[in-house]
Amino acid sequence: MSTTGILTLIALSLSAFGTLQAREKQPNILLILADDLGYGDLGCYNPASKIPTPHLDQLAEKGIRFTDAHSPATVCTPTRYSLMTGSMAFRTGVSRVFSGTGGPSMILDERLTIAEMLRGKGYATACIGKWHVGMTFFDQEGAPISEKNNKGVSLIDYSRPIVGGPFSQGFDHFFGTACCPTTDWLYAYIHNDRIPVPPTKLVESQTIKGNPYSLDCRRGWIADDFDLNEVDMVFLDKSVEFLEEHVAKTPEKPFFLFHSMQAVHLPSFPAKQFQGKTQSGPHGDFIFQMDHIVGELMKTLNRLNLDENTLVIFSSDNGPEDLTTSSMRKTHAHDGARPWRGVKRDHWEGGHRVPFIAHWPNVIPAKTTSDQLLSLTDVMATCAAIVDAPLPKEAAEDSFNMLAALKGKAGEKQIRPYMLQQSTRAGLISIREDHWKYMDHKGSGGNRYDREGGWMYSYALPEKAPDAPGQLYNLKTDPGETTNLYFKQPEITARLKAKLTELKESGRSAPLPEGK
Repeated sequence: MSTTGILTLIALSLSAFGTLQAREKQPNILLILADDLGYGDLGCYNPASKIPTPHLDQLAEKGIRFTDAHSPATVCTPTRYSLMTGSMAFRTGVSRVFSGTGGPSMILDERLTIAEMLRGKGYATACIGKWHVGMTFFDQEGAPISEKNNKGVSLIDYSRPIVGGPFSQGFDHFFGTACCPTTDWLYAYIHNDRIPVPPTKLVESQTIKGNPYSLDCRRGWIADDFDLNEVDMVFLDKSVEFLEEHVAKTPEKPFFLFHSMQAVHLPSFPAKQFQGKTQSGPHGDFIFQMDHIVGELMKTLNRLNLDENTLVIFSSDNGPEDLTTSSMRKTHAHDGARPWRGVKRDHWEGGHRVPFIAHWPNVIPAKTTSDQLLSLTDVMATCAAIVDAPLPKEAAEDSFNMLAALKGKAGEKQIRPYMLQQSTRAGLISIREDHWKYMDHKGSGGNRYDREGGWMYSYALPEKAPDAPGQLYNLKTDPGETTNLYFKQPEITARLKAKLTELKESGRSAPLPEGK
């Protein structure tokens, strides 16, 4: 062989070795969580959607789209707890949604979080955006504040550290808000465990009479640097800043970035540059802005040469808001829950079946879909498998490793034999087994459909088994959950009811880690 041939062979060998090293290197992980985004809000899930979502459609085109993915709960706080811990929130005994200065954190000190797990494997960790799992503020005397309203905010001693937030739960860096950024009484940004620009004045509710998309914005204390319309753009800037600094200062470390959006929770206050950009009103503009933010994050990964070794996961914390869905159906012919029954807070599919898209070049096949049953609790065990982190038996009790499904290698057999699901009302739990779904209660488990003149009254369906204390649906033949088979399939009803009780009382639904 000539000298030139030998050199060419060496060069090709080194290139192949470099490619192998890159593939074996622990991937960066970008987890993007939208708020109150429904299954039918994205074009890649709903061909009849009236709102353009080109960036998320492209993300699905380049990766995998799950069609049977679920938030662990039908409202914010319990879902976020379950996502961060891999454990169902009902196991804590805490069922409320946090607001204002309400605390303490649902996550106990001894509870392992996904951020702690990844940091233990050498990851740089950051949380940008809405936390909403509880944290503790202190007053001038050093006592924890229990009031969650404006009085509680007025008692905060801003010189004292905040306890229980992301900075206490495994994140090296946090920039965001305690609860819903444009809804609650505290309108101020938290940096790590402090509020650098404290709120100094009261702002009246920004609700506009006759505008249903402006509801849910309370009178509260606001900081000078807090613009209700620009919150998500500030979060975007901070995530981009984290990525840029990471590459400049610690490029040798992988990162875990949890980008937790305000969009598209009410009030629908899109940033100025997105107002009027769709034909679907302010909420349509807000969804369009959310999609733009995803696109900007992907462009940043590409610009910083991070995209080839980054796993990107996108999902939502529950289904679309009831008033939002009702209004969008009537005024813009857009159905954020399509094709499912129910909305946020409901135990029916529309309340918790959510978009779940993942992208990871050279690992996740492009243009794929999966009907694997998946819960957001599964993110923890899946990430643990990716980075080879052993999970203790006291952690991630409801988390299944879905890595094979991500890679398109799971086949037709379901990885999850069962999935637990909790409603907004305390103690209301359902169970899925393949296409069977059993709800251990009557009604929606969330919204009122029997209130004449109410937002959801016109969407009530006739109850075909009014005497049944629970609900059994065959989602394969009845995806709209129209026919309760509680009495018609007594053996399945009894079996799933017994299994639900077993999984609640046993403390876990996932198998014990190997060797435990």
